[in-house]
Amino acid sequence: MRKTKRFKVEGANSLWHIYKTVPFLKVVKNFIVIQLARYTPFLKIKNWLYRVFLRMEVGNQTAFALMVMLDVMFPEKIHVGRNSVIGYNTTILAHEYLIKEYRLGDVYIGNEVMIGANSTILPGVKIGDGAVVAAGTVIHKDVEAGTFVGGNPMKVIYTNEQMQKRLAEDPFFKQ
Repeated sequence: MRKTKRFKVEGANSLWHIYKTVPFLKVVKNFIVIQLARYTPFLKIKNWLYRVFLRMEVGNQTAFALMVMLDVMFPEKIHVGRNSVIGYNTTILAHEYLIKEYRLGDVYIGNEVMIGANSTILPGVKIGDGAVVAAGTVIHKDVEAGTFVGGNPMKVIYTNEQMQKRLAEDPFFKQ
């Protein structure tokens, strides 16, 4: 189960309560910063925008590819370690607005993690150090360190132990 905090709402669905949960001007500012960063080809500038204006934790030498879409309402709940790659057009969410409730959850992406293009990371998940996520994956639960996952629904393709064994046996990876 993902680690999210639930907030019940009365009456209309939770999206109608949006500006009771997050200030309108914060959403406007975040939207502008995220859109600028999505098209910026300069990784250092992107990371600076995320750290300074969105209050995100972003490790050194982490690379957000073109068109990455961060949570517009709660980007400060996204934490990314050092030397990770977030693939093209990936979406990272820290909130979910549902009919009778909304949910918030921090997203933790470890060090040296590879997220493939067009993946979606849902709120409240942790992706461990050295994990690899195949392109197009919906990450709906935690990913153990060193694990290779993929698909929708997400499945483990190789555990850390299986990955290490395969790397040791494959002549391509031998030094």
